[in-house]
Amino acid sequence: MKIIPLKRGKKDNFLKNIGFGLLLLLILSSVIGLYSQPLVQQEDVSLSRLVQEINTDNVTSIAVNQEELTITLKNSDIKLVAQKEAGSSITETLKNLGVSDERIQTTNLIVNKPSGFSYWASALLPILLPFLLLGGFLWFMMRSAQNASNQALGFGQTRARPVEAEKKKRTTFTDVAGNNEAKNELLEIVEFLKNPKKFQKMGARIPKGVLLVGPPGTGKTLMARAVAGEANAPFFTISGSEFVEMFVGVGASRVRDIFRRVKQHAPAILFIDELDAVGRHRGAGLGGGHDEREQTLNQILVEMDGFEQNEQVIIIAATNRPDVLDPALLRPGRFDRHVVMELPDIKEREAIMKIHSKNVPLNKAVDLRNIAERTPGFSGADLSNLINEAAILAAQHNKKTVTQHHLEESIEKVILGPEKRSKVFSEREKKITAFHEAGHAVVTYYTPDSDSVRKISIISRGHAGGYTLKLPEEDKHLHTKTGFLSELATLMGGYTAELWKFKELTTGASDDLRKATNLARRIVTDFGMSALGPMTFGHKEEYVFLGKELHEARNYSEETAAKIDKQISTLLLAAQQQATEILQRHNDKLELIANTLITQETIGQQEFKQLMSQTDVVAPPASDYASQPASVRPTTSSDNKPSGQTSPAPSPA
Repeated sequence: MKIIPLKRGKKDNFLKNIGFGLLLLLILSSVIGLYSQPLVQQEDVSLSRLVQEINTDNVTSIAVNQEELTITLKNSDIKLVAQKEAGSSITETLKNLGVSDERIQTTNLIVNKPSGFSYWASALLPILLPFLLLGGFLWFMMRSAQNASNQALGFGQTRARPVEAEKKKRTTFTDVAGNNEAKNELLEIVEFLKNPKKFQKMGARIPKGVLLVGPPGTGKTLMARAVAGEANAPFFTISGSEFVEMFVGVGASRVRDIFRRVKQHAPAILFIDELDAVGRHRGAGLGGGHDEREQTLNQILVEMDGFEQNEQVIIIAATNRPDVLDPALLRPGRFDRHVVMELPDIKEREAIMKIHSKNVPLNKAVDLRNIAERTPGFSGADLSNLINEAAILAAQHNKKTVTQHHLEESIEKVILGPEKRSKVFSEREKKITAFHEAGHAVVTYYTPDSDSVRKISIISRGHAGGYTLKLPEEDKHLHTKTGFLSELATLMGGYTAELWKFKELTTGASDDLRKATNLARRIVTDFGMSALGPMTFGHKEEYVFLGKELHEARNYSEETAAKIDKQISTLLLAAQQQATEILQRHNDKLELIANTLITQETIGQQEFKQLMSQTDVVAPPASDYASQPASVRPTTSSDNKPSGQTSPAPSPA
């Protein structure tokens, strides 16, 4: 139920009219050619030739059409055409030329009655045709000019029309999985559209505007379509960017026009997608009060809650940036209700995948619950893309059904990108990558409140030379300090394993160090989980017109900044110390996981658990590095991201 306005410019209409005129001219020329040129080959002859053919008994028939004689010969496919004398009959003409009565009687004479249309067409068409062509050309030129003027006058109008979907193709709440709270909020809108008198009798006023807020891909547009489908009401849709033009006043004119159209079909729904494109905070842009965007926003505010009351017009808008919207849009009387569209949990992800896989032949052994556990943080759009990638992968492998392996492979493809098996590493780089990823996995296994290791691989994907895929057993909404510290130790696991095994650092840990530093800074400045106490530091300021974070205001002194840096360094060194102790204590597991990766390149979740559950072997003596204090251990000297050793880990916050 989406309306796509059709836009044509002056040039398109002019070319269309010219092409239509040329086509009409071609058709007329073809008709005239067919009329003037017979399909059968003919030869003009004299009457003496006609007499000669009759006397030799070579004439089958003679067709008389006024003064024209068409002679059909017995031994030839060519027809002869002759002209007789005007005002005399064919028999009289033949007798005067010496043809005997016996020959005339044996000759088949066919007299055609002249057609009035043919007569007048042959007489008038050569005269009228030039005038007809000239008149048609002038008509097309005038029509083009009229269309151009109409487009100029209608520049401030929208071409949106209400679309009422067919019953079979209508989107309803059954097509939207998850977000049950949002559905309950919108059920009142549906009930009002179906039975408005029920609310009017009680003196109740239905909310005029509903703002759908949520991350991209959570189904805001789909939910609006479901409301229109459930209520079976006219549904208008337009994007916020379609109101804004370079000419001042055009956007406001289009707002008035679209609201006028919606009122004509009331009760109806107007859906404005990406409201933040036109509804940003006034006074933050350029151009003052004459800014085109601000005038458009002013007109929207007037239409929603001005002097005229639009009781049967409901506006549903969607945005993923509610923080930049003008406060006047969010007050009661305009967007009364804010419906939050959240990322789906495990049950909702499973239900979403069931909807998107209706037309996909899934294997009976497919466990969508397991796939839902592996996809925390995925939106509805991500899950739809996941199912589609799995179907494409199955088709490439010439399979008749989509298996669990295809879905699991698609998860890694969506997160990290496709495999790069053609990317060849040297034996040393392969060994370094294996111990790097093994370090991440072993530290993760022995740290408290850590996510489960689902897969380890040294096959390059996207920008990652290898990866350790860690996913939680269930969705997490609150994170503990213990979990954060374990995440820091895990990020330091690859860095520590390289230095432990090879007594050398590579650039492979640069991405891990960047993530660890950012997490440590958030622990100190945002979460209040450091020795500085329950305080937050820093205030992020946004320039609303651009909608981007330009800088972070420091609301603390230089002395406090030095303390923050010291706390960050302390957290990172403590995480490195924890990773070192784990790898020193379980060096046999590190060697086992790394050697297995070198041999088979990939380790799954069950195989990893089996390897880690084997009886511990006595660890080799600690190296010189392990005995060094944390404060004097070397750190990486390069921030360059290599092509082959990156361990992506999900952000804990």
